[in-house]
Amino acid sequence: MNGPIGVTVLGSTGSIGVSTLDVVQRHPDRFRVAALTAHRNVEGLLQQCLTHRPAFAVMADLAAAARLEDRLRALGEPTEVLAGAAGLRHVAAMAETDYVMAAIVGAAGLLPTLAAARAGKRVLLANKEALVMAGALFVAAVREGGAELLPIDSEHNAIFQCLPVGFDGADAGRSGVRRIVLTGSGGPFRTAALERLPEMTPDQACAHPNWNMGRKISVDSATMMNKGLEVIEAHWLFGVASEQIEVVVHPQSVVHSMVEYEDGSVLAQLGNPDMRTPIAHALAWPRRLASGAAFLDFFQLRPLEFQPPDFNRFPCLRLAFAALAAGGTAPAILNAANEVAVRAFLERKIRFTDIASVVEHVQGQVARRAADTLEWILEDDASARAEADGWIAARALEV
Repeated sequence: MNGPIGVTVLGSTGSIGVSTLDVVQRHPDRFRVAALTAHRNVEGLLQQCLTHRPAFAVMADLAAAARLEDRLRALGEPTEVLAGAAGLRHVAAMAETDYVMAAIVGAAGLLPTLAAARAGKRVLLANKEALVMAGALFVAAVREGGAELLPIDSEHNAIFQCLPVGFDGADAGRSGVRRIVLTGSGGPFRTAALERLPEMTPDQACAHPNWNMGRKISVDSATMMNKGLEVIEAHWLFGVASEQIEVVVHPQSVVHSMVEYEDGSVLAQLGNPDMRTPIAHALAWPRRLASGAAFLDFFQLRPLEFQPPDFNRFPCLRLAFAALAAGGTAPAILNAANEVAVRAFLERKIRFTDIASVVEHVQGQVARRAADTLEWILEDDASARAEADGWIAARALEV
């Protein structure tokens, strides 16, 4: 490859996007920014365009794209502005792009991430919903497009680092892999009294003890739905059965995940809770480069704790395991219901504990199908959202 590697960041104004640009900026000889995208954060994307000078900028929101283009033209900046889903798919698949950071939160990230896979890019996957909603289709697109798929979630990146080179889940027995252990902090309500959970506010749910994340993923961490989605993602990423995936609550967030082998060995990846570490790993793989993250000081570490998850406290984790076992479009239905419920909670329309109630209700009302086509997946996603909206409208809190 001649010259710096072209990087497109889908969701560049979010926490993962910002961290990606921080790592990229540290290595201007190795990387250049090909395109940046955001939903409707015009000011944030404008400042990133002025700093990184991408060839393209995309706003998913059409009105926001028009405002961004006006601002850039007024400043004499040459960045070309595209809009909507078509613009996202274009920059994910264009020739000027070598690596695609897929960091759009939620189902909105599925189609552009699929476009990157089909175009044979190195896909740095931070959007877990692409695999949760359409795991089989996405894995097939990666193989058919000749793409590289590298996980960015700290847990899956840790597992990737601990597995044998070239590991294929179908060869788990020959590779000696017994199980994959996903660690999770337990979020801000790990030790809160169960009777107090209904009164927890969005700000309390978003006050993660270890990680600095966006509000949606912070709420998912508080319910441990985030870990449930990661279980489904791990199934597709590594080709292992749900029985080979275990979740362990690890409040310190130092051990990011582990792989246990048949000989009794356990390999773990450790580090400070900083997303720049897995981002740098995926950007440089199979080599290593500086990420900007602080190095781990073993003499300052608190004692490391490991606990089984409490499904009474975290019913969303149980619901995610059930969706994976059910198969078909059940994970897409789970994800859609959760996205609607979390948004309603953040808007103070429902209580924190209602999130799981919404998801369980929708799982019981929307019939799953085989996830054989993108059309069916998106139809069931829409049905789940409509059912969740109906539940919420009937029970919305007075605010």
